[in-house]
Amino acid sequence: MTLTLYNTLTRRQEPFETVEPGKVKMYYCGVTVYDYCHLGHARACIVWDVVRRYLQFIGYEVRYIQNFTDIDDKILNRACVEHSSMEAVADRFIKAYFEDMARLGIKEADEYPRATHTMNGIQRLIHELENKGFAYPADGDVYYAVRQFAEYGKLSGRKLEDMQAGKSDRVNVEDPEYQKKKDPFDFALWKAAKPGEPAWESPWGAGRPGWHIECSAMVRDRLGDTIDIHAGGADLIFPHHENEIAQSEAVTGKPLARYWLHNGMVKVDGEKMSKSLGNFTTIRDLLDRGVDPMAVRLFVLTAQYRTPIDFTDEAIAAATNGWHTIKEGLLFGCQYGQQLGWGVGSGEWGVGTASLLPETVEYFQETVNNDFNFPGGLTVLFELAKELRREGNILVHEGKTETSPEELQRQWQTLVTLAGVLGLEAEIEAEIHTSSGFSDAEIEARIQQRQEARIAKNFAESDRIRDELQAEGITLIDSRDGTRWHRN
Repeated sequence: MTLTLYNTLTRRQEPFETVEPGKVKMYYCGVTVYDYCHLGHARACIVWDVVRRYLQFIGYEVRYIQNFTDIDDKILNRACVEHSSMEAVADRFIKAYFEDMARLGIKEADEYPRATHTMNGIQRLIHELENKGFAYPADGDVYYAVRQFAEYGKLSGRKLEDMQAGKSDRVNVEDPEYQKKKDPFDFALWKAAKPGEPAWESPWGAGRPGWHIECSAMVRDRLGDTIDIHAGGADLIFPHHENEIAQSEAVTGKPLARYWLHNGMVKVDGEKMSKSLGNFTTIRDLLDRGVDPMAVRLFVLTAQYRTPIDFTDEAIAAATNGWHTIKEGLLFGCQYGQQLGWGVGSGEWGVGTASLLPETVEYFQETVNNDFNFPGGLTVLFELAKELRREGNILVHEGKTETSPEELQRQWQTLVTLAGVLGLEAEIEAEIHTSSGFSDAEIEARIQQRQEARIAKNFAESDRIRDELQAEGITLIDSRDGTRWHRN
């Protein structure tokens, strides 16, 4: 069962082989901290969180680095509007980032380097580029000479001659920055200080770094010349990741990363998410509306990570229903463990000494090993959860199960383990006895009792059960496909 990954650099799926056996050095281009994180950030952070969890699950030692971009025009603009400072704005939204990610169950990275804390590494890298003829100063700025790097465009597949043909109409020749460049494609490594902006001293004068050089320096400082996985959103392939390669590899002569992985974008009702369209949704707005964080994780994981994903009310409702199914399976041991003689009961959690189901774990791993096929992995979880729900209903009705308690314990612990790989975890206290007074399993059992009463034409009993559930805030919806329910 070899893990294979689609590598953006080579445009093909390849076996995963690390620089150092058994260890993974992984870098994710994090957020620019000028605002609250939105659904696009949620998808990226969930995807790379699960990638890291899965690599650890199959035995790798993972060092996971995620940066914060805390020098940027957008941060400066917000600071100006708020009569604040770039540092204060960045600190506020870094704090908000950790709050949002904690709610989504994102494990913290091993380190979160910030551009402002990497200034020595940034300047050292620019100096080396200059010495090797890949960079040149110009009136306090420093630019990267793109045409000096023969492999420029190898990640994005873009060719300079093709881009040149479409660029002439968009160039403002009066732009002072354009006039400083030797070539229109050259990009800034260092920007001369402007009045009123924060600046750092450098060999080229006071100023601040360009965006692209920041990540090259942070990767090198924290992980070395060549890493195993460089991850980020598909919108970063060009120019950001392309420029990172040009900067880093021009200095080291080594590949910056063995595997370049990119997650797809999030659309909202089929359209690109933007503030101007009024469909811009932050993570905290979504969760404050009552959407379960685990339903958000499930929504993200139901799509192949490289493809675009469309956020709609119907999609999040389906994810919520799916999470109810998995959650019920996760809580099976807490609800029925004592009754089945496991020594596990309500208020207790965790995986005990029972062995997992080897064939199920093997199938899960074989499925996910195909380019992180998390949707396929989810099908394994649903099968386990549905079987546990069925056995729970039988236990409620008949006082015993069809499957042996030992086998059910293995099924439950397998579900708990594999769900944990995907970061799907249920809260015991909130779920065992909800505000309605009924657990999901108890609701399903009453629906089954109601169905039996209807078949027996005992409509008074059927109505009594429906009214009992309604009084507890649970609405039943009958259709020819069966009875669905939701909490009010």
